[in-house]
Amino acid sequence: MGVMAPHDLSPTPRSAKYIAAAESVLATNYGPIPVVLQRGQGAFLWDVEGKRYTDCLSGYSALTQGHCHPKIVEAATRQLNTLTLASRVFHHEGMAEFAAKLSRITGFPRVLPMNTGAEAVETAVKCMRRWGYRKKGIAQGKAEIIVAERNFHGRTSTIVSFSTDPTSYGDFGPRMPGFVQVPFGDIEKLAAAVTPNTVGVFLEPIQGEAGVIIPPDDYLPAVRRLCTERQIALVFDEVQTGLGRTGKMFGWQHWDARPDAVTLGKALSGGVMPVSAMCGEDWLLGVFTPGSHGSTFGGSPMATAVASAALSVIEDEQLPERARVLGERAIARLRAGLAASPKIREIRGKGLMIAIQFHDEIAHDHALALAARGILLKDAHGHTLRILPPAVIAEADLDAAVDVIIDECAS
Repeated sequence: MGVMAPHDLSPTPRSAKYIAAAESVLATNYGPIPVVLQRGQGAFLWDVEGKRYTDCLSGYSALTQGHCHPKIVEAATRQLNTLTLASRVFHHEGMAEFAAKLSRITGFPRVLPMNTGAEAVETAVKCMRRWGYRKKGIAQGKAEIIVAERNFHGRTSTIVSFSTDPTSYGDFGPRMPGFVQVPFGDIEKLAAAVTPNTVGVFLEPIQGEAGVIIPPDDYLPAVRRLCTERQIALVFDEVQTGLGRTGKMFGWQHWDARPDAVTLGKALSGGVMPVSAMCGEDWLLGVFTPGSHGSTFGGSPMATAVASAALSVIEDEQLPERARVLGERAIARLRAGLAASPKIREIRGKGLMIAIQFHDEIAHDHALALAARGILLKDAHGHTLRILPPAVIAEADLDAAVDVIIDECAS
């Protein structure tokens, strides 16, 4: 199946009515592309008029397994009729399987389940700080965490305090102290930022929201060595890059720079419901004690059933390897097809985490035009298109989508 023929993106009376009704009530923290989606399957979405789109956003990587994967939906449906919530005050039978599976896949002995990616990040911040106070002897209130400029880790008031994007932190202050920003990819600047109060370094292996920014090959290994030498916790935010998106199970594996912990989310549930986790070494996650951190829904029977199935799909269908093969093909075809375009500054990516960066801020216009041609994706910072299709997409369908993207971006 190829991409559908171009169609008018102007809302029909039916979709326009829906959009108007929604926008009359919703806060305007999003400016959605004007399509009204009704259903999804695999790599495809259909709107209320029955028009089909190829999903090249995948819920920002949450849908690596595709829409409504039958094995994940079956697990969710089965659990929905059995036990949905127990609270971590009690044990439930699905937790052991989930925790053991996630521990095996990540290679870390400890797992702390939460709900959203932002909650996993908040967990990591609290964990690094408590470890610094309890194990390194840092004075209370003085802990520092080094982060990268142009990072994106979530939207909570703590997380936006270490953002360098004014659209994230603007008018939400005062900003929480204790975060030191350094340029991404510059090991000398990072090393210079370390002080006796540094408890951790927290990075995305590949910066997603910044526009799929890939570090120099020697950067993450150098960060790993520095953190080991200076006794600093190294945590990678793998919420978007993790679980197969980049052609490896985890982004850090491209550089063999194993961290002390990772944060996970998005594909951990295959897009069925919010599920996240922090996974790490005993010496780091061991600082949590009963009552020091928690979540009503984190690690619920529903969450663990869905996540266990989502992880099995990733492994059984070899989605990291599939993402690698498909991504290499797509990147090569994009580079060849857009090589002569004066509008293009760079095409970059790992696996099915791909970006087209323009010299000018025209990416949103192209995103709208591509939606009208049956391809759904998202622009970043005005100048970059991100392409993140599900890893289950058929090669022919991805080729067809790439053909449309090339035709649109070259014109």
